[in-house]
Amino acid sequence: MFTSFIRAIIMYIVVVCAIKFMGKRQIGELETSELVITFMISDIASIPMQNSDQPILSGLIPIGVLTCLEILISWLMMKSPKFRQLTCGKCVIVIDNGKINQKELCKLRMSTYDLCEQLRQMNVFSINDVAYAIMETNGKLSVLQKTETQPPNAQTLKVKVQKANLDLTIVSNGKINNYSLLLCKLDYKWLKKTLQENNIKLDEIFLMTANFNKQFNIIKKEKYE
Repeated sequence: MFTSFIRAIIMYIVVVCAIKFMGKRQIGELETSELVITFMISDIASIPMQNSDQPILSGLIPIGVLTCLEILISWLMMKSPKFRQLTCGKCVIVIDNGKINQKELCKLRMSTYDLCEQLRQMNVFSINDVAYAIMETNGKLSVLQKTETQPPNAQTLKVKVQKANLDLTIVSNGKINNYSLLLCKLDYKWLKKTLQENNIKLDEIFLMTANFNKQFNIIKKEKYE
């Protein structure tokens, strides 16, 4: 029983590391080759966990080989567009200048219901509002709305706005995120001084965010009785 527990932990760590080395992507964003290798790694990892008589190396070695293979394939796809097209296929225009490409929809075995559903997920509720729609190689739909139906922005309205700032979490539940501080080009001295000026202790903070302009926001922990 204890052996199975340890083997399960080892295989879990190995699979997590393998997926991490392959790159940070959600399942819906995986290319065909990545998805296949992910499934294969999951199946291989389950064998040593279920069968204690099976040597654990019989799972570790194939997982290592598949991970290296995926890294190699990703490198080749980055270096060779032709190899990427051969491996992942190519994107397909399903709506061209406002007109549905019925032939391409048929090749993709994609019904009009599927098309409308994906458009709604992009907050587009009328096909008449779409100028171009492209089915990407990972199966997701990219949509460009017609100019007259696009929401107005500061550029079209000719309105001057402040430069956008990225707020990062620098303190979470009383713990400092040194990496976020570094990204914001801040340091511990600035954080300590800011907390002193606001008469707040570090362990009293539930969430603190900051940006490059040293603008910050602090949410204190709630006290429960």
